[in-house]
Amino acid sequence: MRQYAAALRAVLTASLMLGVVARAGAAGPLDDALYAWFHRDYATALRLWREYAEQGDAGAQTKLGLMYELGQGLPQDNAEALKWYHLAASHDATAQFNLGAMYEYGHDRLGVVQDYAEAFKWYVSAADQGDANAQFHLGNMYENGLGVPKDYVLAHMHYSLAAALQDGYKYPVKRRNDLEQRMSPAQIAEAQTLAREWKPKVGR
Repeated sequence: MRQYAAALRAVLTASLMLGVVARAGAAGPLDDALYAWFHRDYATALRLWREYAEQGDAGAQTKLGLMYELGQGLPQDNAEALKWYHLAASHDATAQFNLGAMYEYGHDRLGVVQDYAEAFKWYVSAADQGDANAQFHLGNMYENGLGVPKDYVLAHMHYSLAAALQDGYKYPVKRRNDLEQRMSPAQIAEAQTLAREWKPKVGR
């Protein structure tokens, strides 16, 4: 499960990066790093992202954390991944999501203790900024009672938001539709209202 979670985050991160790759080579070193990463030139990506991460760039810190977490171009090191994610988390929703995923799927052997409460906290921070992946994971936590009481209304709401925030993200729609088989019409209506009224929190 832990390896699946890491691979999933890599795929999701790659999909978010695709729109930037075409600009690489023209917009500066960070896009050069992105282009290199996408083409598995990890040595170049690591060198460029580390330079900017050490200068406090949150996006570079997040991507450096991902390289440590997945062992891309350097030994896999969850402690280093956590360090860079935490440094980026006050400014970067992706770092918040990655922290949430590490704590949700953590394992003592890998240096990250599983902690649903900590995972929930970071997912909420990312979801509040409109992160679709965090919305989906919150839906899963509410549906299955992972660190929070089961709440089908909130699970339904978060699945709906995940689908709306990332066009073409079909899995949350399936999860939401399956969940509706266990909900009353009143609960579904409440969840739909909550989703319609939801707004991202700026500057969290």
